Amino acid sequence: MTNHQPVSIIMVEDDEGHARLIEKNIRRAGITNGILHFRDGTSALEYLHEAPDGPTHNGPALILLDLNLPDMSGTDILSRIKAAGNPLKRTPVVVLTTTDDKIEIQRCYELGCNVYITKPVNYESFADAIRQLGLFLSVIQVPDRPEADG
Repeated sequence: MTNHQPVSIIMVEDDEGHARLIEKNIRRAGITNGILHFRDGTSALEYLHEAPDGPTHNGPALILLDLNLPDMSGTDILSRIKAAGNPLKRTPVVVLTTTDDKIEIQRCYELGCNVYITKPVNYESFADAIRQLGLFLSVIQVPDRPEADG
């Protein structure tokens, strides 16, 4: 039997104004999932990996990730999340950043980001991307326990 858990949205964004705009647009897209906002990479990674209510222990999440953070780069966070053996490897990551450098964009996709959106975002396309992910979020099924092999 699979249970349906609400997907948490984890936003890693140090700019308060951007964070509010992003949240407003997520709500405008009709997505009511809880949003946890972190202003730096260190606290976000601690939550992602160690918090008992975090996604490693407690079901699916979607990560909205800014690349320019005060304490570490978003690409560092992305590579840690997507690293082999990380239980969060399959977690969808949306990169939201001011950088439209082609090399940086390519690097993020190579590291495993699902969507790359440049700020200031075109909020129509952002809302569309979030809606698409919303459809995705609504169909995620979380197995109760790992299937035993054999």
